Amino acid sequence: MKTQGTGYSAVVWRPSAEVCADESRRRDLWHARGVEPASPDPDAPHLADVVPSVLAAMGVPGFDARIAWRGPIRGACVLLIDGLGAELLATHAADAPVLTSMSDAADRTLHVGFPSTTAAGLAAIGTGYRSGEHGFVGYSFRVPEAGPEFDVMNALRWRPHPWGPDLRDRVVPEQIQPLPTTFERAGAAGFEVSIVSGAEHAGSGLTRALLRGGRYVGVHALGDLAAESIAAVAGSGFCYGYHADLDLVGHLHGPGSPAWRMQLRQVDRLVESVLEALPSECLLTVVADHGMVAVDPAAAIDIDECEPLRDGVVAVGGEARARHVYTAPGAADDVLTAWRTTLADSAWVMSRDEAIGAGWFGPRVRDDVRSRIGDVVAAAHSSAALLRRRVEPLESALIGHHGSLTSSEQYVPLLSAIG
Repeated sequence: MKTQGTGYSAVVWRPSAEVCADESRRRDLWHARGVEPASPDPDAPHLADVVPSVLAAMGVPGFDARIAWRGPIRGACVLLIDGLGAELLATHAADAPVLTSMSDAADRTLHVGFPSTTAAGLAAIGTGYRSGEHGFVGYSFRVPEAGPEFDVMNALRWRPHPWGPDLRDRVVPEQIQPLPTTFERAGAAGFEVSIVSGAEHAGSGLTRALLRGGRYVGVHALGDLAAESIAAVAGSGFCYGYHADLDLVGHLHGPGSPAWRMQLRQVDRLVESVLEALPSECLLTVVADHGMVAVDPAAAIDIDECEPLRDGVVAVGGEARARHVYTAPGAADDVLTAWRTTLADSAWVMSRDEAIGAGWFGPRVRDDVRSRIGDVVAAAHSSAALLRRRVEPLESALIGHHGSLTSSEQYVPLLSAIG
């Protein structure tokens, strides 16, 4: 089928009655165990709705106002705080008085979709679509363009996962994500667009794929992030700003740890600085790409050391809370059974078609995106993790993780204020 206005073909998988019955039985079991995945109203606000709605409020043609904002808006900044889950913010509200008091929108939340990870979240911001359409289906995933010698590509590093050469020449970012970005579309309509993010990310594969189309302003610390964001909106422009350190501290020390709370206080001061200098009729919207959970070491499963999880498997992508499993020819059914049996108390496990049919990747999935999704998809629940200590020693040593379908990972705040 042809999707209106996007210029590409998409496939919508419609599950059979048998698959629907199996899915219903699985959901009954998950519900009985108290581990049913987050499944919000598909019409509820999504992270992908934010930038199109802000641009629509600014009067940029071609964008729909999926989220309403108060008052006239001549300039706007969407500031994304990596790892700021809605439940975490509510729990630690005392450490973020400015964030928690921002306008009457402070009780609104967004759903980030699956996987709840940075690559997919930034893709939602940059394209206005969900993962089945923008194609960033994980922290790492299979990309046929990389060639048979590489199993999966790390979307953040744009290299083979977990290490290898830069792939920007072989895996062209603009081809991996061919949709016009929200920034390109706004720029083509004559609006000034700035992307204010880490200087080290300028020209990266991820930036070229998801954030192209605006003036990239590389920053190094909270001070120049605040100053450059204010300067961008002062001239009636649109700004997307990004801050990474809360997520980093959460990974290293755990969400809600003393170190994480201290970093949250710094984020709150950042937002306060922007608000104090926000010009009149300019909007500041604060969002996040995902939440985070602290993994229980006793609930961690090491895929590399578990033979039933390796049999018939040729590659594993994703991350500790959201795995793509790529199988040998003819082995998909056996692998699905083995993963379901082994991880019955640790993860929601589905085949590719079942996960697509359940809407994990949004209402539409592009034809070329299907092959990026694992033959088997596993999403950890509770405080479990699907580690790979041999292949991913650094990631496996982290305390905080995200990627799955729990409410702690799926819901992020939607905060706004107008100068």
